[in-house]
Amino acid sequence: MSAATSRRPSMLERRSSAMSSRRPSIDPSRLVPMDKTTAHTGNEFNVVFVGAGNIMFGSDEGPWNHSFRFEHKLGPRLKVVALIDPAIERATTVLQKKCESFVRSAYENTRVFKTLEDYVNSFDRKSPPQAFVVGSPPMFRGTTKPGRDIEIQILNHFPNVALFIEKPVTTGPSEEIEEAFKVAKFISDKGTITSVGYMLRYLKAVQMMKQIIDDNNLTVMATIARYATAYEAIAKPDWWNKSKSAGPIVEQGTHFCDLSRYFGGDVDISTVSAHSVEWYENAGHLSKQSIDETAIPPEDRVPRVTAATWKYEGGAVGSFTHLVALQGHDYSCELEVYADGYQLKLVNPYVQPVLYVRRPGSDLEESHRFPDDDPFFSEISVWIDNIEDIEEDPETAQILCTFDGQCHPIGQQAVADGERFTDACKSYELTWAIREASERTRNLKRAEAAPIQA
Repeated sequence: MSAATSRRPSMLERRSSAMSSRRPSIDPSRLVPMDKTTAHTGNEFNVVFVGAGNIMFGSDEGPWNHSFRFEHKLGPRLKVVALIDPAIERATTVLQKKCESFVRSAYENTRVFKTLEDYVNSFDRKSPPQAFVVGSPPMFRGTTKPGRDIEIQILNHFPNVALFIEKPVTTGPSEEIEEAFKVAKFISDKGTITSVGYMLRYLKAVQMMKQIIDDNNLTVMATIARYATAYEAIAKPDWWNKSKSAGPIVEQGTHFCDLSRYFGGDVDISTVSAHSVEWYENAGHLSKQSIDETAIPPEDRVPRVTAATWKYEGGAVGSFTHLVALQGHDYSCELEVYADGYQLKLVNPYVQPVLYVRRPGSDLEESHRFPDDDPFFSEISVWIDNIEDIEEDPETAQILCTFDGQCHPIGQQAVADGERFTDACKSYELTWAIREASERTRNLKRAEAAPIQA
């Protein structure tokens, strides 16, 4: 038998043959817990980390820590060939801690660079990177403008690498939203295997919700999302400054805007309306802030509550309320999805997700718990499986959030039965639409009142 007839079909070919029956979700049973996953044997996996901050190496504020998931997915195969961050001292410190641990082999030869250009000028061509993980602050990426175009620069220098990009895809003035779509087109034209860090899509509970909708051929009628922040634990002054963080809807609420769109579909942006509770209103007073907000210009201080509604292009309605209101440490977050006869309610997705399901013919809610589910690991695992072309079943290897808006087989856009996957750029667009709508209504109210004092 010739090599041509005996070769194993590529993932692209396997997926293409399955397109007519592909489901818009992953079978929850296939989302294997991190501690039950066996690292695939094979060659070293060379990766470049862009950013040495909390999202890449963890913090006490949340469960994020990409390096930890890479270590568990790849085991001794992981080789972080470069860490790029202008804060050289911080990057060196986190590497030193890694080299003092059992994952030393992944980092002992890691080189630190201040810029991508520095890395390009001196990287080891015998060990080219297979992937870049971009976890730098969003204001430095997601556009075509010099200094904020790292995705384009990476693919110009390394056209065959895969990209993992943190959310939101960028931050900047609202008039620059189209810049993100330009970057999306560039990435799509390159045929790059890309995943964006909207990890909540990979929750077993979320995938069970999708499966219930698919199996019963349901049409979503409404999504209702709530995100209440434990503000006492937020000690970063930049988070409280809209000119630096873009505000809590764009920077933090983006996860629930994205998850709402994952179920409701594309939003008619012209229908977005919103109201806010501002810092200078009686209802906006906070008693336990861990930062000195008086150091922030009044016009840049974040709203305490933002409540938005909109219409989906498919006919459903959506709403989202974000609150800077709780003290302590734990957040309170919920998402409800309604369809004819069904209520699907996701509670506490960041810590211990619980899914409550009410079905036709019963007033009772059934509850489903998913202990030790790690969506951060699942999104990294699926992305790496795509890069290495090792997943036998094309249905279970879907990257659930891309930059450009379609979940496409490796290097090729494809849509099954008109099925389009919601995307990172449109979620970013929705967050800005909510922020701007709330600011318009705020400004109308302020115009009727006396000027405020800083």
